[in-house]
Amino acid sequence: MKKIWIYSVLVMMLVSMVTTTGATSSNLQEKMKTGKISSEVSVKGVALEEVLALLSQQSGIRILAVPEIATLKVDLQIAEEQTLEQALTLLMNHYGLHIQMNDQKDTIIVLSGEHYDRAFNRGALQGMVMMNMGTAPMMSEKSVRLYASPAPYHPAVSFNTEEYKRVYDNNFQEALSSPVSTFSIDVDTASYSNMRRFINSGKLPPLDAVRTEEMINYFTYEYPQPVGQQPFSMTTEVGACPWEPSHKLVMIGLKGKEIQLEEMPASNLVFLIDVSGSMAQENKLPLLKTAFKMLVKQMREQDQVSIVVYAGAAGVVLEPTAGSEKEKIMHAIDTLQAGGSTAGGEGIQLAYKLAKENFIADGNNRVVLATDGDFNVGVSSEGELTRLIEEQREQRIFLSVLGFGMGNVKDNKMEALADKGNGNYAYIDNALEAKKVLVNQFAGTLYTIAKDVKLQVEFNPAQVKSYRLVGYENRVLDKSDFNNDKKDAGDMGAGHSVTAFYEIVPAGSQEVGTTVDPLVYQQAKIVDSNELLQIKVRYKKPNEDTSTLFTQSIDSKDGKAIGSENFRFAAAVAEYAMLLRNSEYKGQSSYQDILKLAKGAKGSDEEGYRAEFIKLVEISQFFTESESITFLDSK
Repeated sequence: MKKIWIYSVLVMMLVSMVTTTGATSSNLQEKMKTGKISSEVSVKGVALEEVLALLSQQSGIRILAVPEIATLKVDLQIAEEQTLEQALTLLMNHYGLHIQMNDQKDTIIVLSGEHYDRAFNRGALQGMVMMNMGTAPMMSEKSVRLYASPAPYHPAVSFNTEEYKRVYDNNFQEALSSPVSTFSIDVDTASYSNMRRFINSGKLPPLDAVRTEEMINYFTYEYPQPVGQQPFSMTTEVGACPWEPSHKLVMIGLKGKEIQLEEMPASNLVFLIDVSGSMAQENKLPLLKTAFKMLVKQMREQDQVSIVVYAGAAGVVLEPTAGSEKEKIMHAIDTLQAGGSTAGGEGIQLAYKLAKENFIADGNNRVVLATDGDFNVGVSSEGELTRLIEEQREQRIFLSVLGFGMGNVKDNKMEALADKGNGNYAYIDNALEAKKVLVNQFAGTLYTIAKDVKLQVEFNPAQVKSYRLVGYENRVLDKSDFNNDKKDAGDMGAGHSVTAFYEIVPAGSQEVGTTVDPLVYQQAKIVDSNELLQIKVRYKKPNEDTSTLFTQSIDSKDGKAIGSENFRFAAAVAEYAMLLRNSEYKGQSSYQDILKLAKGAKGSDEEGYRAEFIKLVEISQFFTESESITFLDSK
């Protein structure tokens, strides 16, 4: 009997997996039931994705794990001649997993049981066949042995009242008649981690949950540090547009100045925590506690922390406490329990009151709101809440928002509150994301280096026929807003990077687009210039009300045949977002092209975020292109 022992990454795992097309549901199930494992498999403490790669190799069926559980360490021993169904059943039972089957692609997707819920998934899993292996008959101890104790199964919520603001893609604008584009920067990242939560739970996200700019700006890019007095640097690049080869793509990148922890001003932070009944689930309040404990560990003696909670009513759990008293702060966090309705408006008012009473001049005064976004008691309308937050913003008390959970996420409301509060909005779907937002990007999350940052781009009609801003639909401004210092815009934190793309149709293109009739009383005069466009940036220092302006131009000859890693990877993310949104401007986009582009621009990727992105793209393509959905119950 031939044995295969796996204790770490094996070279043989890299063998190409065999896939077949055109299989019917019964054929794929039959292959699982009758297909034999050709060699004994014995693994101990091996990543799930490696085990599945081996099973794929032996079965001829492609088996993939979603990124959330790909590195889960598993133990498995299965005898020669046992079936693939038996092997998967052991994994499902002992690790609380479930599977989805894509018949057309002859592919099985392995998911965490935490997210599996038929009622929640039914509307979004178009074209997928689901199979619950969790109650299938167990094999004999002689045939199969597993070195693990069963994991607890936490079913997902069985309702979906999530809310997303309708997003309409930016249209192409004629450079001759509308040469100016103005928008506010955006450093939010919530859309990306929320999208990842959907993929990990076995479905594609709602179209309006995907905001292209937040997807792009989730990643850091190798932009240079600013020099001189500017709080951020600007990097530009021109290259071919991956999804429309006849078009050009212009990248604009801003990089905020890095600030060391010891150089940061003192912080007056008020944690405003939702402890209503809807926060009781494992991926809400328990995860929230973990996240805030990470943040507390970054606090210094000169910093102070207060905690306000709200449910049926709002109250103070922790009076202002020095950041050095970490045990006291963490004990207050540990005592939090969920229950009651959601007096969100009352909680915000109390949090701002505490922040104002303990205001630190020249410091960082901020309310950090953590919630699933469900405000249903008290001051609850978006208009009332945003006006309250705008008033406090003028007093230099800012607001950041952390979203948690699934099933009733009010994404539209949380994004609006953070925007009006001169803060950022992040969605925390797991402990690693909490670490990214509150530890790795601690300075950017909490310390503003420039506020009301606006960009205005003027296109040269001699070089550009038409253009469109890729993403930033919720951030588009009137051109007159650019010089208006009273107009609110996005804020940049220490070390943050912001990336934006313009898709350009070159002058002289035969492509037919929307046109505007010639004006009767005005005639455009084109200046003879080789410049492609000019970029203007306005920003204010955190404690000032008057903006500073600087400009930079891009020459039409600046284009590159092969873009930088920054350019290519960011373009891959933008293309992926357009596919998820089913954008009318997605052109020739495909998952295969996105993967090729992203893999070629992965770079050093020390934190593994780009590798995870590649896995998300690989999984996404198997949630599409099937004809029907069938639910198969275990006998």
